[in-house]
Amino acid sequence: MGFLILAYAFLIYQFLFMIWKWIDRKRDQECYILDYECYKPSDDRMVDTEFSGEVIKRQKALGLIEYKFLLKAIVSSGLGEQTYAPRIMFEGREENPTLQDGILEMQEFFQDTIQKLLTRSGISAQEIDVLVVNVSMLPIAPSLSAMIVNHYKMREDIKVFNLTGMGCSASLISVNIVQSIFKSYKNKYALVVTSESLSPNWYSGNDRSMILSNCLFRSGGCAVLLTNNRALKNKSMLKLKCLVRTHHGSKDDSYNCCIQTEDSQGRQGFHLDKSLPKAATRALVDNLKVIAPKILPISELIRFMVVTLVRKLTTVSSTKGGSNSNSPRPVINFKTGVDHFCVHTGGKAVIDGLGMSLELSEYDLEPARMTLHRFGNTSASSLWYVLGYMEAKKRLKKGERVLMISFGAGFKCNSCLWEVVRDLGDGPNVWKDSIDSYPPKTLANPFMEKYGWINDEDPSTFVVPK
Repeated sequence: MGFLILAYAFLIYQFLFMIWKWIDRKRDQECYILDYECYKPSDDRMVDTEFSGEVIKRQKALGLIEYKFLLKAIVSSGLGEQTYAPRIMFEGREENPTLQDGILEMQEFFQDTIQKLLTRSGISAQEIDVLVVNVSMLPIAPSLSAMIVNHYKMREDIKVFNLTGMGCSASLISVNIVQSIFKSYKNKYALVVTSESLSPNWYSGNDRSMILSNCLFRSGGCAVLLTNNRALKNKSMLKLKCLVRTHHGSKDDSYNCCIQTEDSQGRQGFHLDKSLPKAATRALVDNLKVIAPKILPISELIRFMVVTLVRKLTTVSSTKGGSNSNSPRPVINFKTGVDHFCVHTGGKAVIDGLGMSLELSEYDLEPARMTLHRFGNTSASSLWYVLGYMEAKKRLKKGERVLMISFGAGFKCNSCLWEVVRDLGDGPNVWKDSIDSYPPKTLANPFMEKYGWINDEDPSTFVVPK
């Protein structure tokens, strides 16, 4: 009898020990953001209305039709007077870039932002175990990640990933890579570096679908320091709860809606197709279908299912009765599981579209709109400027949850949910010099006031102004 009791006790102990080991291992697989640093270029790279006009006027391939198109695009873009461009623009060499222009642009960003982040966190470059760099439009050899390893003399056993061509959704892809590595290795530091090289990617032709990218994209970048060391949990800012990636590259219209190509004259640029909104909506819907059950309470999921079922039954009965049912389509309420929405600043239309799809208020969309106005579309790094705005406004409180949503060429939609570990808002921030002036009284830029006369010009008599 005593032997049986001992055997049962051992089995129970073994079972409890295995559960404890599983829980303990899961705790070491968590992904925390210790700190992040958004890049703020120097003021001599600031793009105002007058300088934008100078750049447009020196584009020899443009005529009155293109001027009118650009005026309409810039006026409705949502960009303000304080975004930044690469130095090559101020030197008037955007049509003749060199490889070195792109490299120097990235070096200036790397050396400023990474150094500030490491200094503030008190972690040396030699302590970094994982490095993930994503810059879509500058594939060089040695890679940009190798450039960082060389400059900061990082360890020989560092795990390095260099991503190109991932587009504006690359930040969350980089975080996902770190998350996967953290599941296999304990107590590691990871550095994610995200930006875009604009110097070699100015479009100098007159194809409207390719001119648009010149209006929207601006210089920026971010470095993010992550860890899975549970001892640093209370020092961290955010904890990753879940991450979902959706890729529609198998659909031809999605693949081709946002693509680097050449125009009929052989000029290289970035083509934005009319099918882009449709592709983005389709990818967003598929992504939200996956992440919603992971982040929303059961009560909201049941409510949505019941409302959807009732609407279907009502529609069927109305059809049989010969009448049309105009009941509104049920919408899931993401605010039941999300406190803040950090959305990609792809443009005013993108922000408006996300707001309508998720039924977000102007308060929810304010961080994205203000980021677009102050910094423009900085590609994959734009999410972190939006997060920075929330932090600078002291919106982020312990326990609250932040949903990030980004889109990228391919076509991709990626999203993730972060939990705020501690109250944020007292640390240094890229917004510190301008946050008190946001939101401004109006987001309208002065382009129409200064260049509205173009709309009254006659194509037969129009002469490009000097």
